[in-house]
Amino acid sequence: MFSAKTIPNDKEQQYRAILDDMQYLLSNQDTTISTLSNFSALLNYYMTEINWVGVYLFDGEKLTLGPFQGLPACTLIHLGSGVCGTSAQKRETLVVKDVHTFEGHIACDSHSESEIVVPIVINDSLYGVLDIDAPIKERFNEIDKRYLEKIITKLIDFLR
Repeated sequence: MFSAKTIPNDKEQQYRAILDDMQYLLSNQDTTISTLSNFSALLNYYMTEINWVGVYLFDGEKLTLGPFQGLPACTLIHLGSGVCGTSAQKRETLVVKDVHTFEGHIACDSHSESEIVVPIVINDSLYGVLDIDAPIKERFNEIDKRYLEKIITKLIDFLR
């Protein structure tokens, strides 16, 4: 059972807490929707200074909105469109320090200022992307990239 802890002040400690709690909160026996819902809730709980976190799932042609925490969001994103579609198409993590400088940025929440998107690739196939927005510029950096990629690797074990 998940027991909420005090949120650490240090970013790396927050990520370590997420990695630790994933093993208790997520289960291979849960449905995909349950797993991704708890996953987004866990990230939302521990990550500070964010205003949206969720997963877009790839249906073979486009990204569709999956479980998330935050305001209502765009429900469909084409590959190559916005930060999510570009990350999915390139299959690489994108750290955008100022979304207003990203050509083609899709603004679902006018308060978002920065964004990080991590592709979810299972057995060489695109599964979707993890998308996190923040209401401040330069919220995300290499620490976020490194830890979120580790977190996605661990999530994949629950999705297989």
